[in-house]
Amino acid sequence: MKIAVLHNYLEYIGGAERVALTLARELGADIYATVANQRAIELMGFHVKPKTIGWVPANAPLRQQLTMWRYRMLDLTDEYDLFIIDGDWAMSAAVKNKPNMWYVHSPIREIWDLYDYTRESRVPWYARHVFDIWVNYNRIMNLQYIKHVGKIACNSQNTRQRVKKYLNRDSAVIYPPIETSDYKYKASGDFWLSVNRLITHKRVEMQMEAFSRMPEEKLVVVGCYEKSRQFLDYTRRLKRIKPKNVEILENVGYREIIDLYARCRGFITTALDEDFGMAPVEAMAAGKPVIAPKDGGYLETVIDGKTGVLIEDIDAIKLSQSIQQVGENPEAYKASCMEQAAKFDTKLFIKNVKDAMSITEVGGKDTPTNTTH
Repeated sequence: MKIAVLHNYLEYIGGAERVALTLARELGADIYATVANQRAIELMGFHVKPKTIGWVPANAPLRQQLTMWRYRMLDLTDEYDLFIIDGDWAMSAAVKNKPNMWYVHSPIREIWDLYDYTRESRVPWYARHVFDIWVNYNRIMNLQYIKHVGKIACNSQNTRQRVKKYLNRDSAVIYPPIETSDYKYKASGDFWLSVNRLITHKRVEMQMEAFSRMPEEKLVVVGCYEKSRQFLDYTRRLKRIKPKNVEILENVGYREIIDLYARCRGFITTALDEDFGMAPVEAMAAGKPVIAPKDGGYLETVIDGKTGVLIEDIDAIKLSQSIQQVGENPEAYKASCMEQAAKFDTKLFIKNVKDAMSITEVGGKDTPTNTTH
């Protein structure tokens, strides 16, 4: 069976990109993207060479709009037996490329669940009318393209609920892949760790404020960001406001990240209604407790009081209090963290994807037995 994985962009490798690359590697599939950065891909431990379908600009909204158009025009039906769409803007590829499954990290957040947040926090007041027109247009197109999607699998129950609410489609849940055997516990070190895509709804500034209240503690932020205006502006802001006990690392490779997990005291995340959140599971695989908001995908991964602490209505004060609480004995969470992380291993992910798509043989001539939804 010849399989193609379709993803928005592979320039900057975060969690969603790693899922796409894992699918390509484990299924022996070709992977497509509008643009790709081979060095960044290999830095994250993948020896997969994507096929690119055409340049897109760095900045929104033309970046997203051209990505959607390029995938809408893409027709690879004669070349592949099966398509796995792993990207929100790439979902338009479903029109011409069938049979298909859409693996959903989230319906497009800026036009659906984060519309109000995006409008208020990232769009200048004088551009909000134009933004509303753009949102309405893309909502209409989203609802048209979803009609061409066969099966749908979501990365969490949280995302599944969004797909039902906004796109009126039922779906299965297949949790993302974590290479749990790669993560080891070395020590409960002298720093806390945060791994994020540096964009506003990750609310990393809350972490900065919390650690400004605790000069005796140290935070290492591993940041992944695109070269677009919104990412660069937010990253510059974080560097400007960070206290002396916070360090921001960029372009960190997979092995170095694993080492940071192994040696940190615990893991901190503050994302707003996170889709799933792979980084907290990686931290737990290394035996480290997680401090996170009590919402979104964290409710499906972090066991409050057992593998970390979930904070209701999180703010910098509550975050600093939880860090001090967990920091008294972080080793107490080790066994439970590792046990919980094992539930999200890559082998289980690939098995569930194969079952969902009725893939009985990779690299052979088999075709899906049922691709209707």
